[in-house]
Amino acid sequence: MSILKTFVAAKAFINCGGKVLVLRESPMYQDSSHLGKFDVPGGRLIPGEGFYDSLLREIKEETGLENVEIGRPFFINEWRPKKGDEEWHIIGIYVECFSETQDVKLSQDHSEFKWINPKDYKNYELIENSLKVFDEYLKFK
Repeated sequence: MSILKTFVAAKAFINCGGKVLVLRESPMYQDSSHLGKFDVPGGRLIPGEGFYDSLLREIKEETGLENVEIGRPFFINEWRPKKGDEEWHIIGIYVECFSETQDVKLSQDHSEFKWINPKDYKNYELIENSLKVFDEYLKFK
């Protein structure tokens, strides 16, 4: 019998000059479920942590970017990865954010970053649940 765990994830669509930041998942990432694929920065909330505090923490941890301006949430998505004998139910809240710089310093959880034109998202190896999010982001803009 599998164990069900539910998480909320804060996800950042960081816009810098019209480009959106995507990160490639590294083999070093312990909770890897999309090795080698691109996704936007973000991660699970720590219990008791405020949503926007979590979003800024994840941005800084994963990208080194500071002074990121938080915009408006534009989409909620959910997915159910399996991790061993656990089934995870993750609810992702996607927020448009803004950065004045593209000077990214990756964490060990990611091996590469790209600033992409969001209209060209189909040209990149994105994780499957990001595809619908990019469609919604383009409608949002």
